[in-house]
Amino acid sequence: MTRPNHIGYGLATLACIVLIGAVLFFFLPHGLDPVSPSTEQRTGDALIARGKYLTMAADCAACHTTEGGKPFAGGLAFKLPFGTIYSPNITPDRENGIGAWSDAEFARAMRSGVGRHGEDLYPAFPYTSYALLSSDDVLAIRAYLATLAPVATPAPANALAFPFNQRPIMRGWKLLFLDSKPFEPDPARGVAWNRGAYLVNGLAHCSECHTPRNLMFARKLDEALSGGVVDGWKAWNITPDNETGIGQWTDAQLVSYLSTGYAPGHGAASGSMRQAIDLSLSLLPATDIEAIVTYLRTVTPRRADATAAAMPVGAAVKASTAWSPGGEGSAGTGRRIFEGACASCHGWNGNGQQTARAGLAGSHAVNDPQGANLIRVILEGTSAPDHAPATAMPSFGAAYTDAEIAAVANYAIAHFGGKQGQVTAKDVADARP
Repeated sequence: MTRPNHIGYGLATLACIVLIGAVLFFFLPHGLDPVSPSTEQRTGDALIARGKYLTMAADCAACHTTEGGKPFAGGLAFKLPFGTIYSPNITPDRENGIGAWSDAEFARAMRSGVGRHGEDLYPAFPYTSYALLSSDDVLAIRAYLATLAPVATPAPANALAFPFNQRPIMRGWKLLFLDSKPFEPDPARGVAWNRGAYLVNGLAHCSECHTPRNLMFARKLDEALSGGVVDGWKAWNITPDNETGIGQWTDAQLVSYLSTGYAPGHGAASGSMRQAIDLSLSLLPATDIEAIVTYLRTVTPRRADATAAAMPVGAAVKASTAWSPGGEGSAGTGRRIFEGACASCHGWNGNGQQTARAGLAGSHAVNDPQGANLIRVILEGTSAPDHAPATAMPSFGAAYTDAEIAAVANYAIAHFGGKQGQVTAKDVADARP
């Protein structure tokens, strides 16, 4: 009974946004406010170095670079419920990139989601988080991007369903969901907490992935950081909830996970989280990572899906050794595939064989009965940007059928998570690239 009401509310909200957007489009044109650096802003090489660090912390390369493509040339596809959006070219090419943009136009895009010609940008670009950035930081990013090699490559045209392909409706959306106030430090908190708040909520825009969204693709801020879904990957709960969040993680485990992509007893990062770590978080100074942890410890604990909570090591894992399983009955398809393709790296006892990074004990991926992330990593594999074999897992998408991948996923969930896997062949087929 609640689902039709929810859909009806969403449609009613959409209708209001379309109406508001149409009115604002004709009566409230976007202005262009001047932007100037403060007296404390760096200059010369120091400004460029600052901008490079900020661009890295904001993880710009991840969204604006395609696999095998030139850095920051755009073209990466974002598959959303209402269509596909492609990231733009942000190199200093004057025709296809941002070389002809003024500083004020760049700042307006970062903070208000408005393009050079006054077009409203879609919130796949996280301007809802970047609105918190200081003018000095925005201008430093701009200065660094201007030093990149220009790439004369236009991004593909977006393919969005009506009415989402009508940019003017975004003005109504912003009126409802965009808070453009810059970050203000809390004088009652310490330097590390304020730095962490600025990173999590603004520069590193953690909330954009780790917060669920409503039917209008706006973040549900009353459920902030409790987990979301991005391109089929689950971004887990990072609030300090004891059962479904990071409440049981130690500071050392969190620092390790954010800076290396792995924490003992919690598994390794994959998908977009691994990309964020490899391209951004792992390159930040230790003080930034520690500040993020300091801030996350203080956010409101929010309970997420308890069925996917990481459980303590179960009986089957305790009864196993690195080279042999224990506590299980007759072998099935899933166990047979795991034995032939997986055990030599991951081990039966969840500790990993050649590297602890391959350990599965405590990993969210094998504790989620739906197996969303587990399916994707089996299909696509995972690796660092340099594809170093020591930290890579190959793709098995072409080696096994949908039914076989579902079977091995369910086996891993049962063996390492102690839960009944719910992965079907259709789930695997739907997740294939």
